[in-house]
Amino acid sequence: MKLFLLLASLFAQISCFGIDPHPDAVPNGHKPGEVDIEANVKFIVPDPASLDGIVLDETDAVLVGKWQYSTHTPPYVGIGYLHDMKSGKGEKSVSWHPDFPEFGRYEVRISHCYNVRRATNTPVTIRHAKGETMIQINQQEVPEHGKLFRSLGVFEFAKGNSGTVTISNEGTDPKKVAIADAVQFLKVD
Repeated sequence: MKLFLLLASLFAQISCFGIDPHPDAVPNGHKPGEVDIEANVKFIVPDPASLDGIVLDETDAVLVGKWQYSTHTPPYVGIGYLHDMKSGKGEKSVSWHPDFPEFGRYEVRISHCYNVRRATNTPVTIRHAKGETMIQINQQEVPEHGKLFRSLGVFEFAKGNSGTVTISNEGTDPKKVAIADAVQFLKVD
């Protein structure tokens, strides 16, 4: 009952922020309140705007291929996270296109929930002012920032929206899911 009340409170907060699901995503297949790691519910960030820096949730992303919503494995940012449904390997991606107010160096962080059903080699490509960098992340490992965000490094970005961060499911284990949730850019002085 305690978990149900906590989740009901979180969903009420989210609806107050007016966050709508991504129109291209498949709806959540889990019942409200059905979670696998109850202790992580407290790490959910219902309002992406409450985080520092430039934060783009999956609702701000461009999706290629069918991705499905889930709330089954907290934590996550906003209304949930996306997974690739263990299908279409190499054919799916989620891309964020931030609008930087000025040229500068930014720490790039990516959020994802974690457990043994996640891919261990999810490719993330960062397009920045000096080119492209591809990093493989293990989404079974606990992210170091609030159990939610993993740092990908510091990169220079030009003013405007020429930079991108893209998660793909290319080369990931067909028995594991690739996760896409949110990306955060923190200005580095």
